Amino acid sequence: MSAAFSPSSSSASSASPASPAASSGPPAAGIPLPPAPAVRRRTRTLHLAASIDGPDPYEAAAYVELARLAEGGALDFVTVDDCGPDCGPPEGPGPGGAGTRPGPLDILAAVVPATGRIGLVPTVTAGTAGAGGAADARRIAAAVGALDRAGGGRAGWTLRPAPGPAGPDEARWRAAEAVAVAVAREWGAAAGPGAPRNVPVTAVDATEPGARGLAARHADIAFVRAANPGRAGLIRDELRALATGAGRDPDRLLVLADLCVDLGGGELGPEPGVEITLAPDGAGRVLFGGGPVDLAELIAEWQQEGAVDGFRIRPVEPRRDLERFVNGTAALLQHRGLFRSFHPGATLREHLGLHRPPPRP
Repeated sequence: MSAAFSPSSSSASSASPASPAASSGPPAAGIPLPPAPAVRRRTRTLHLAASIDGPDPYEAAAYVELARLAEGGALDFVTVDDCGPDCGPPEGPGPGGAGTRPGPLDILAAVVPATGRIGLVPTVTAGTAGAGGAADARRIAAAVGALDRAGGGRAGWTLRPAPGPAGPDEARWRAAEAVAVAVAREWGAAAGPGAPRNVPVTAVDATEPGARGLAARHADIAFVRAANPGRAGLIRDELRALATGAGRDPDRLLVLADLCVDLGGGELGPEPGVEITLAPDGAGRVLFGGGPVDLAELIAEWQQEGAVDGFRIRPVEPRRDLERFVNGTAALLQHRGLFRSFHPGATLREHLGLHRPPPRP
């Protein structure tokens, strides 16, 4: 189904009503009580990130340019998705044939020397069952740990369950969770020159209900796709409650809205707002179409309502939309004091305000 969301559509409904005059007794009969104020969730520092997928055909320089553009806007991190069997080695075409590109770890390894502050978060497919899961965990821990060392503590990874014959299911998420636990233990046990500098950040796409338990127990970042701030806030509340139930501090889990953005239409586009296309299981995309100012208004509204802790944008046209986001949307949010204008530290955990997690038993 599809729907539209205007940046100002819920502003009226979120306003708190005026308080009634003080009274020493109950209200007189027949006088209705005023409605309860709207629930306002506690907000935190706004976090912004960007996907830099999309340059085609693959050119390392294009990814470097996008990462440096995002770094110039003080974004927390950039992401690159796993292209699966279509990925090839960095030096040439791989098993996918013509049109293949390196995997996300190789792409971001090439970005490291050209950047100095921005976080680098590749998507890694994992979740092999049985003995293969241990090998999967060692492979991931070594590869992401190497990226973290090269970047001086700027790495993370987004865990994606291995594909199956049907859509994601509980068994696949359980297998992925086992890998997440094993990876964390690998990093916790590592010492010396081979250890990651600063335990890489773990992210999970928690849009699907089956992923939320894993995200609440193990993730530092949960990505969610939601049609409006009310829905996003409900998912964030659920994740925080699950994290608390798992014995975690819920403030150690950041919930970021995952939003495709098309900033090519200007501020007066025919249908500004968010266009939603969702499958029954919650998969799909949330697309914003409008201008940089429109998008800044939407981000400010969602953040002020406490619906999310930030946004990961996916530019429809990578170079155009990321440039307009950085120099338009992010700059406006910085001008309003809603987003910082510099990176607060040298590592991704410092950008996100997340301390190193305690070692796992």
